[in-house]
Amino acid sequence: MDIYVISILLAVVGGVLFTLIGLISGSDETATMVPFTLLVILLGAPPVAVFSFFMAAVISKHLTHAAPTALMGIPGDTMMVPLLDYTETLRKLGVPHIAVRKMISGGLIGALISFPVSLLFAQFLGQFAEFFKEYTGVIFAVAAVIIAYFSKGKWVSVLLIVPFAMLIQGLNLLSFEVLGKNLAISFFLGIAIGPMFSDILIALSSSARKDVVRKHPQKYNLAPEIKSWSGYFPNPLRILTSPQKWFTSFSSFITSFTFTFSPTGMTALMGELVGSRIKGLYKRSTTTVSVMNGVTESTYIAETIIPLVAFGLPLSPMALGPAAALFNAPPVFSVDHNLHHLMSSWDFFIFGAIGLIVGAIIAYPFVMNYSRKATVFIMKYISQEAIIGMFIAIVCVIAYYEGQVTGILVTFTVAAVGGLFNRILGVGSGVQFMIYYGSAWIMAVLIGL
Repeated sequence: MDIYVISILLAVVGGVLFTLIGLISGSDETATMVPFTLLVILLGAPPVAVFSFFMAAVISKHLTHAAPTALMGIPGDTMMVPLLDYTETLRKLGVPHIAVRKMISGGLIGALISFPVSLLFAQFLGQFAEFFKEYTGVIFAVAAVIIAYFSKGKWVSVLLIVPFAMLIQGLNLLSFEVLGKNLAISFFLGIAIGPMFSDILIALSSSARKDVVRKHPQKYNLAPEIKSWSGYFPNPLRILTSPQKWFTSFSSFITSFTFTFSPTGMTALMGELVGSRIKGLYKRSTTTVSVMNGVTESTYIAETIIPLVAFGLPLSPMALGPAAALFNAPPVFSVDHNLHHLMSSWDFFIFGAIGLIVGAIIAYPFVMNYSRKATVFIMKYISQEAIIGMFIAIVCVIAYYEGQVTGILVTFTVAAVGGLFNRILGVGSGVQFMIYYGSAWIMAVLIGL
């Protein structure tokens, strides 16, 4: 089958799948994108088609995650947390449907700006690729310290770098003794599903369960849906005002260069910088949510493309989280043999554009036209427990594929420890991924392992 046909088909799959996943409140990007991307890779999809699938998934997820956030005040994923105050204000004003439209229109503009800008910047940084590859172990270790310090846990995250690195290498040695090979996918999956798995553990604990038990179901009030355009595919440039278009475009352009910073942090920073310059509650709120969702798209795209195209090493929070499988998915990809080595600059441009365009065509008009109905349906008829069960099942299948029962045990051991570190101590998934990459060098320096 023609490579372009396969890429378009996988982009459609990614667009449809993550359009639906984005409507599920609290669906973490890492826990959802990593397993599905790994599945596509392990099924033997061509590298360029994998990239199209992932780019379609990114834009789809980050357009539809606006619906539960704006309509019900439940963050669609972790990137939506900085927007909650502004969406709450717009719900009180009775215009949550306006919030959704502003957010996803800003997101679409942010994606279209960030994609070419980050590709060009990656070409420039590619001149320094050899330096980064030569000192990979040191870079990962230093980056782990820096990211840990700026994470929620701060000093505790720094202090736990060595213990977590020892856990990783200990499990790696144990699995090698049993299987005769090192595991990688199982560690990825464990870190990715950690926060979700920790919620299950807390719910099963008689002492911790009281912190998550709710005596009464939550109630949500949704405003009626009002359509202000004709046709199925509205023009995003007509949804935003001129100042909103300018602020969103400028913020997306700037954050396309900040690939080493936290996407959530950049979203909050740019939103507050713009919001502080606008008078009037309605104008400030609608402009801020437009800018913030534009930044969620620009940071996710830039933080995937720049380290992937320039270095082939996961040197950004995004590359260490949702995009981790693009860099390392044994036996198909490794840090020495991944999309960076298998695709040209034009491949990244062409097949990335296929993914973004297909994902946008699927997600944008769907949310604009049916976000309210779809959100109500999800909340009424889709069980959150069933969704979690589906992801756990997918993780078990992939872990078993790599290491049989040993792979599953490694996955859930890492998930239990990493998840509780994340939820209770604030040691984020990005920190844990960076420790994983640097663990071999850290243990070699400290104890000669």
